Amino acid sequence: MSYPNIRQEIEEREKTYFSRYAALSANSRGRLIYEEPCLVRTDYQRDRDRIIHSKSFRRLKHKTQVFIAPEGDHYRTRLTHTLEVAQISRTIARALRLNEDLTEAIALGHDLGHTPFGHAGEEALGEVYPAGFHHNEQSLRIVDRLEGEGGLNLTWEVRDGILHHTGHGLPFTQEGQIVRIADRIAYINHDIDDALRAGVIQHEDLPPECIMVLGDRHRSRINAMVMSMVEHSLDQPEIRMGVEAQRATDALRSFLFDRVYIGSLAKKEEQKARRIIKILYQYYVQDPSALPEDQRQKIPDEGVERCVVDYVAGMTDHFAIKMFEVYFLPFSWPFTEDELSLKQFYPR
Repeated sequence: MSYPNIRQEIEEREKTYFSRYAALSANSRGRLIYEEPCLVRTDYQRDRDRIIHSKSFRRLKHKTQVFIAPEGDHYRTRLTHTLEVAQISRTIARALRLNEDLTEAIALGHDLGHTPFGHAGEEALGEVYPAGFHHNEQSLRIVDRLEGEGGLNLTWEVRDGILHHTGHGLPFTQEGQIVRIADRIAYINHDIDDALRAGVIQHEDLPPECIMVLGDRHRSRINAMVMSMVEHSLDQPEIRMGVEAQRATDALRSFLFDRVYIGSLAKKEEQKARRIIKILYQYYVQDPSALPEDQRQKIPDEGVERCVVDYVAGMTDHFAIKMFEVYFLPFSWPFTEDELSLKQFYPR
C-alpha cells in the first residue's frame, strides 16, 4: 500500500506561508548520520518526538527549578519549566510565521543536561570536574551521545539551538533565538510565582517600575513580554524585545537574584546540595566499580571523570539524595525492608 508523502506537502506549505527568516524544514543542514526522511513528519517534528520520548526528558520532572526537592504540588520542576518555555516559544514562533516545530524541539531539549539541584548542582560539578561543566553543553552531549544507543541524531538546527540557548554566542536560527529569550521570560515569571507561593517575597516587594511596564499579574507580565517580542521582531532580521520591556525584564531578573536566587532562606539549602554533588562525584571517581555497568563500559574511551560527570549530572534530586544516604549515612538496626533492599542493591 502506498502512502501520500505528507512530509513534502508540509514542506511546500512552509515555503509559501513562512517568513523569509524562517528555517524551512526542507533546507535543514541535516543530521550527523544520514537517515531516510519520514513520509509523514518533517525532520524537526521527528526531533521533537525523539526528545519527548527520551529518558532524559522524563527525568526532568524530578529535577530542581529553584526550590530544592519541593514537597508542594505546584512548585515548578525542570520539566514544567521546559513545558512553559515550549509554550511561550511556540506562541512567538507562530505569530512571527517562523518554524514552530523547530522552535518546539529546541525548547523541549534545551535543559536535558541540567543537573540535580538546578544551578547549584551545575556549579558544584563545574568546581570539581577539571574540564568544567555547563548544562547547555551537557544537553548537547546527551542528544549527541548519551541518550539511547549513541544519541538521538538530531538535526543541526536543533542542536545549535540547544547549545546556544544560554552562554556565549547566539543561535543561528531565529527559532533558536526565540527559545533563548523565552527561557528567560518563563523562569523570571514562574520563579516570581513560586517565590510568592513560598512566602519568600510578597507582592508589594516587586519593583513598581517593572509593574508599571509589564503589569501586576503573572499572565499580564508574560503577555507584555511576548507582545513586545512580536511587535519588534515581526519580519525583522533580529529577535528582540522593545527597549522599555527589555529594561523591565532585566530589572525583574536582578530583583530575583537579590531576593530569591541568592539572598533567600530557601536558597540556604543549596550549600548542602552542592556538598552532596561534590561528594558523590569524588566517591565515584575513587571507586568507578560503583558506577552502573553501562557507564563502566565507557571508561576506556571517555575516562573515569567524564563518565562520573555524565552519571551524576543525570541523577534526579531524590536519587542523588538517596545515593548519598546509602553511601554515607548509617542505616538503623534492625534494618527495615526498604533499607535491606537498598543495602543489597548498593552494597558498597
